[in-house]
Amino acid sequence: MSDAEKPQSKSKKNEPKSSFKKVSAFLVGLIVVVVFAGSGFSYWLAKNFTRSWVLTQEKVVIIPQGSGVATIAQLLEKEGVINNALVFRIVLRFNQLDKQLKAGEYLFPARVTPKQVTRILEEGKTVLHRFTVAEGLTSVEVVAQLNAQDGLNGQVTHIPPEGSLLPETYSYHRGMARAAVLSHMQETMIKTLDELWENRQEGLPFKTKEEALILASIVEKETGIRAERALVAGVFINRLKKRMRLQTDPTVVYGITMGQESLGRPLSRKDLKTPTPYNTYTNYGLPPGPICNPGRASIEAVLNPGQTDALYFVADGTGGHAFAKTLVEHNRNVAQWRKIERSRD
Repeated sequence: MSDAEKPQSKSKKNEPKSSFKKVSAFLVGLIVVVVFAGSGFSYWLAKNFTRSWVLTQEKVVIIPQGSGVATIAQLLEKEGVINNALVFRIVLRFNQLDKQLKAGEYLFPARVTPKQVTRILEEGKTVLHRFTVAEGLTSVEVVAQLNAQDGLNGQVTHIPPEGSLLPETYSYHRGMARAAVLSHMQETMIKTLDELWENRQEGLPFKTKEEALILASIVEKETGIRAERALVAGVFINRLKKRMRLQTDPTVVYGITMGQESLGRPLSRKDLKTPTPYNTYTNYGLPPGPICNPGRASIEAVLNPGQTDALYFVADGTGGHAFAKTLVEHNRNVAQWRKIERSRD
């Protein structure tokens, strides 16, 4: 081998090392690029998930039962709650949260982030609806209103016993059964009656919670003024103790309608003499059952009536009542009331 050929031979000998260095440098560079790109993507992903928002005002969205993460993500994007369903799904799967989301009706606040959306769905913070039962309604009326209430499932087909439903405001989630709401009303009445019964006055002219409920339903129908309830209850307590007939118009009405409908007209003298088990003009003592669903205040009034010597009361023309100790005084109050009625005709 000549001297001229030696350098050429050395150069060829070093070619693999040079190629290796180039490949290594390329791979290192590629790794650096991938790392930086990955870091950038992770940063963008985290920023998008924790800080970005698209919702400018609160919005209600219903997530159907059985919805998977893909369906939920697409629905949220469609409703404008999130801006990227794919990113939402990726983050959920990466954090193993895609199986934790709950169906239901949700209220998402304005400026809510995807992370906050996830927490809301994970915790199942669904919208609470409210249904108010007014005091003094019959069970037929309560069931009719419950069956017309939006967002509940199933119809109530049976009418619960009169007086078994506590007038109150009840909360429910969309999709809850109407029968469950009705059962809750009954349970609440039982609990309330038990609680108030334990703190009743001594010497009351009735022995059972059921009798207290009957009288409370009469008080409920006689006055809508909270301050009067204890006084009205006191009058009925006095009459029961003296074995006087209660002579209360609402019992006559209930005896005619049985709580199925409104009477739709004033009571007549004939009505007052019509014999029904509920007519307290013809029967002594309490009627056989409640005439409506009384509220807590009326039950309290009956169990802790106001101290009064009054035996009579009549409307006074202002929405309240005029009370009297004697029949003579009561007749004067009645005459005054009739005068007011005539002036309105």
